[in-house]
Amino acid sequence: MQLRTGELALMRQLALQLTGVALDESKGYLIETRLGAIAERLGCNNFNEFYFRTRYQADPKLLEEIVEAITTHETIFFRDGAPFEALQFKLLPEVIDARERMGQNKRLRIWSAACSTGQEPYSIGMVVHELLRSLDGWDVQILATDIAKPTLETAQRGVFAEHDVARSQKPLLMQKYLEKTPGGMRVVDSVRRLVQFRQLNLLEPFGAHGPFDIVFLRNVLIYFAAETRLDIARRVAGTLLPHGWLVVGAAENLLDAGPQFAPQTHCRATVYQPAVQPVAPAGRR
Repeated sequence: MQLRTGELALMRQLALQLTGVALDESKGYLIETRLGAIAERLGCNNFNEFYFRTRYQADPKLLEEIVEAITTHETIFFRDGAPFEALQFKLLPEVIDARERMGQNKRLRIWSAACSTGQEPYSIGMVVHELLRSLDGWDVQILATDIAKPTLETAQRGVFAEHDVARSQKPLLMQKYLEKTPGGMRVVDSVRRLVQFRQLNLLEPFGAHGPFDIVFLRNVLIYFAAETRLDIARRVAGTLLPHGWLVVGAAENLLDAGPQFAPQTHCRATVYQPAVQPVAPAGRR
């Protein structure tokens, strides 16, 4: 099904209303390829008819299917590398020290927002294992959320195709923490037990899920309009503990989100610690 004059604006509005994703005018091909088949299956003659049927007659399962089609799920284990190095050698050690000062040692809370098919939270779980070695006595919870229910169901199974696993930058960890199973490679139970999956739309309230030591909000803010992006970043920062860290994608920055979002670079990754005020350089005498 091809877009007619004026229909691209309607479908962009639909994407914004359902997901907050701001599709630009170059995404007509995405709408035609991902939503066209759904529209045809419903018996719609054009996207205009599809829009009004979706907005005023849609059932929840149809809306889930549309959200699944609109949102991007491209991800791999240890994607971009640097954030996971920063997690292991900077963020987690400092969080553990902060927890000890609070009298809450051996407790970690991490959120992987927009987790897609689960590779990110499972990668985080592997890093936790590598750093702590033994999890005996530890209370570790990794919350993994995404807007798309079918994607979360895939993530929860923890089974991935061998060629997808082979794309990881950490082949030794893949060998250590995944095991062969019918249909591919399965994340080992000791990692899967750390992760809890929940459906969540970042446009809706999520403060009750916190507080967290670390939040991964990677490769999702770029899809939102500026005002929405800043609102989400500030609300996510509000879920962090006083020592908490925020990790965003390599192509994202929060320089316009306010002075509390002062970027730091650790292990080549850009991270933020919104509740900690940066130390001003000493003045000259």
